[in-house]
Amino acid sequence: MSVINILSPHVADMIAAGEVVERPASVIKELCENALDAGAKNVTVEIRGGGATMIRVTDDGCGMSPEDAGVAFLRHATSKLHDERGLEAIATMGFRGEALAAISAVSKIRLVTRERGAAEGTLVLLEAGEITEMQPFGCPEGTTMEVRELFYNTPARQKFMKSDRAEASACQTAALRCALAHPEVSFRFIRDGEEQFFSPGDGREDSCIYSLLGRAVATDMLKCTGDNDGVRVSGYVSSPSAGRGNRSAQYFFCNGRAIRSQLLQAALEQAYRNTDVNVHPAKTEVKFSEERKVFDAVYYAVLSALTGEERTKAPAAELPADIRPKENFYQSMSAEQFRANGYAAAPDKSGAKSAAKYTESAGTPASYAKPASGAWKPTGLRAPDPAWQTRLDLSPARPTPSEPKAVAVTGFEPPAGTRIVEKAVQNVEKPRLPDHKIVGEAMKTYIIVEVNDELLLIDKHAAHERMIFDRLKAQDRSIMAQTLLAPVTIRPDGADGELIERYGELFTSLGFEIDPFGAEEYVVRALPADVDAADVAPAIEEICEKLRRGKAPQPEDARDEILHTVACKAAIKAGWDNSPEELERVVASVLSGAVKYCPHGRPVSAVVTKKELDKLFRRIV
Repeated sequence: MSVINILSPHVADMIAAGEVVERPASVIKELCENALDAGAKNVTVEIRGGGATMIRVTDDGCGMSPEDAGVAFLRHATSKLHDERGLEAIATMGFRGEALAAISAVSKIRLVTRERGAAEGTLVLLEAGEITEMQPFGCPEGTTMEVRELFYNTPARQKFMKSDRAEASACQTAALRCALAHPEVSFRFIRDGEEQFFSPGDGREDSCIYSLLGRAVATDMLKCTGDNDGVRVSGYVSSPSAGRGNRSAQYFFCNGRAIRSQLLQAALEQAYRNTDVNVHPAKTEVKFSEERKVFDAVYYAVLSALTGEERTKAPAAELPADIRPKENFYQSMSAEQFRANGYAAAPDKSGAKSAAKYTESAGTPASYAKPASGAWKPTGLRAPDPAWQTRLDLSPARPTPSEPKAVAVTGFEPPAGTRIVEKAVQNVEKPRLPDHKIVGEAMKTYIIVEVNDELLLIDKHAAHERMIFDRLKAQDRSIMAQTLLAPVTIRPDGADGELIERYGELFTSLGFEIDPFGAEEYVVRALPADVDAADVAPAIEEICEKLRRGKAPQPEDARDEILHTVACKAAIKAGWDNSPEELERVVASVLSGAVKYCPHGRPVSAVVTKKELDKLFRRIV
């Protein structure tokens, strides 16, 4: 008995729709690209209900004849490809002839189109891929494609749709990418009756960026151009001061098509640090036949824009030292490597906070307020041992039924009439540590500790980050939050907004209070107590980037990703000035064995022995 069935064309189209139409944003991408291929100079995109209720794309392109309108929704029907030789010179946005067939298979469509120079237009109504009505119709030249009730006949797909807000944001991002790629075309995006953006279509990249991304972004942009062995690069990059916590605002285009490319990302990031081949039905991922040329072209174009100098191509071996791969500074280091790589280079302090101080909340010594009268001053005051949680009452003495036990504080002279009261004393046994001496810091980054006949080098940021991460992860309750006096408004892109909503409960349990605010913005009212308010937007961007990279992370994995970022933002930073007490706490955690690796798996310390130093200075052979 035969068990292999030949699927009907309609079922095959519905299955194929999953490759092309993942969500409403996919429909907008395909219809906008069709409008561009039709030579449109003005494109209007309208959505309702996040795109699931209605999507309408109107253009003033060449339009279609009645004959073409009747066959446009058949699978593999295309005006952009005639034979296999055409595959070698694709110059249009689409060419497979799959988009309209896939969209119509899972929706209800109303098409109104009129060919240029024709006396009348054509109206076509479709439902689930089948034409239900077709007749002459009065309309302007161009095409209007209206898609309603997307996925109405595939309930399984509807279950995976996000909220209307998240889907609408994704639709807006899809239209925005098309608009940025084509400054010569005027794009208008309307969401639930309100215009969200409009580009002038004057062909100027700078005015396109200004109108689509806003004045604040446009004023921080630098023009970059380059030409390397036939690979031409042009565009705009932001100044280093306008950096963001993730890649959501990076837009790459190849031959007018929005693309994703790890190669271009690497070239761009290393600077801070003509044929595309489609490898996916969405036509966003590309491979370049000569990757090194493309990399060099992007790298030097961006580097020239950032430095204000024109750079020429250098051989790969002569790339700047700061972008060549390096081994861990002290890990598995021989004497020769130490001599070659030791303290030769000063750290990059461009992003360091000058003279910034950090005090860990769990170990903050008691603070002493100076009276306005200046009745006393500290003499050689030392912070009490963190193991003794002592609070001091400095209020003027009052008669009490029974005088509490006094506490002596070395080097402290209170004003007359002040009594010192022991509020709470808890003796905590300190871990036994080997004899050690903190020699100092190298480059305000590495703590140098002398332990017996070895030098221990500790990355203070990585070690402190681990200390905070372990403390937060050990809590079996919600992370303590701080309510912001002035809430912070953020404007994430569609993908980040979707993640904020998907993991909303998780964000809340970890101390964030994030609420929708208008159509595209969110307001942050609270954040984890360890995070500075100035780091709100970068922290959320970084968290979203980590969640996006994960393959459908489990809740516990997602929690760890958020805690990684919270710990990183709260930890002391390379380049900061820190007190001896702060450094001692970090050293104690490392020497006790509690901290060995940062949350990302990097070692936090390395050892240089006396023997290695003796060899370095040729005291021994």
